[in-house]
Amino acid sequence: MTVLEDRIAMADSIDSDAGLTLDVMFEALEKMPVPEGYKVEIVGGNIYMAPQRDIHWQIIRRIVRALEDKFGMNVNVLSDVRIDFPGKLNGFAPDVAKLRDGSERSPEGRWHYEDVEFVAEVISKKTAAKDYGPKKLTYALAEVPVYLIVDPYQHRCRLFTQPKDGDYTTETKVAFGAAVDLTNTVVGLTLHTEEFPRD
Repeated sequence: MTVLEDRIAMADSIDSDAGLTLDVMFEALEKMPVPEGYKVEIVGGNIYMAPQRDIHWQIIRRIVRALEDKFGMNVNVLSDVRIDFPGKLNGFAPDVAKLRDGSERSPEGRWHYEDVEFVAEVISKKTAAKDYGPKKLTYALAEVPVYLIVDPYQHRCRLFTQPKDGDYTTETKVAFGAAVDLTNTVVGLTLHTEEFPRD
């Protein structure tokens, strides 16, 4: 089959909203030739594919390392793993997600959004709008206590805390080079950004 034929088959298989679920959409995506090195997410029923770049991975690795230094190597930290969030058809794969201790998978083998304590997203130019917009609102709706956006283009982080009524009530901007103070959150650490690469 060609890519076009695969897309037509996928469209036919998810033709109406009646049978449209995240499982149906992801099963159809698994049959498509998604390029290697691309992350696939479904945000509000829209499919997004974005290439993972080395700058993003270097930042993700530093965040994961900080979490492992604080909580130990057995901390339940995920990267690019599907987690279904509330709202219409939100199957996200956060760059970094820390789950609370004792979290367990659902019978289908997926993690529960209610167990997510911390999310970090490293934006790309093409995905910035969803990270700052619908994903932020969805994380707040899910009451994820701490949401961090790392922006290697503007060389800054934006920290969102205290979710309430579907949005975050607190936002803090931190330029690369300064520390992101997470000590008064469930994460309880200081994230150093001096070595975050810039684009």
